[in-house]
Amino acid sequence: MSAHPFLAIDWGTTNRRVYRIEDGAVVATERDALGVTAVSDFAGELEAIRARFGDLPVLMAGMVGSTIGWREAPYVPAPAGLDDLSRNLLRIDERTAIVPGVSFSDGTRGDVMRGEEVQLLGAVAAELAPSDALLVQPGTHCKWVEMAGSRIARFTTAMTGELFALVRAHGILSAQLTADVVPGDAFRDGVREGAKRDLTASLFGIRAAKLLGLRDDADAASFASGLIIGADVAARVAENPFETAYILADPVLGGLYAEAIEVNGRAAMIIDSHTAFVAGISRIGASLS
Repeated sequence: MSAHPFLAIDWGTTNRRVYRIEDGAVVATERDALGVTAVSDFAGELEAIRARFGDLPVLMAGMVGSTIGWREAPYVPAPAGLDDLSRNLLRIDERTAIVPGVSFSDGTRGDVMRGEEVQLLGAVAAELAPSDALLVQPGTHCKWVEMAGSRIARFTTAMTGELFALVRAHGILSAQLTADVVPGDAFRDGVREGAKRDLTASLFGIRAAKLLGLRDDADAASFASGLIIGADVAARVAENPFETAYILADPVLGGLYAEAIEVNGRAAMIIDSHTAFVAGISRIGASLS
């Protein structure tokens, strides 16, 4: 773990978060909407960040290292650990670096992540999850990650959140899905329907249920969310032997995934993604010294 102060930036597509870290602890932080798609002068942004937080070494992670970011940081192939990330930092200059992403391929299927690797490895390093475990990062693109020996061994990305957002905003179901998604009977019914993994037919069933008076539209959004999350969860549970899934998410989204996982007969535990990121980036930050 880095004993010297440094700045960490979790720089995503639409948001970024800056941390000043000293002895593994966050002493100042800031979050804004200046993701990589809103920035054209990365060097200028970094200068402004140092002016606010201190003229310190900077370690960045996330989409800042992608083809739409500042500079592309090549992927490290799985299995990958903190040491692999540290050895493969993309150096912008002697005091500025970007953490590489992680790729996976089994010869027939490929997958990639960028930014999530810091949280995943940090969660295990901070003993928030075992060294051999199934970790889940819900979101626009949900990551299901098998950790083995404290390393990212293999993973699957599902477009769960993005699919729900598209169905909710466009198409024949959009007018029915305006209510908030809440845990409860409708969500769990959706999860059980999703376990059939007949997703396109089940989605149309939401329309039919309205026309036939089988379900109140007040429950339609929760049912649809449960349906899409449930299909994702059922597929992953079927191929994975772990009895407990460790979820890196906020309590709201994490709670929905925990409920879906439990409906599918497995245990779930929500862990603090913020703590996991700080733990991971602090250990990688030792490479800046």
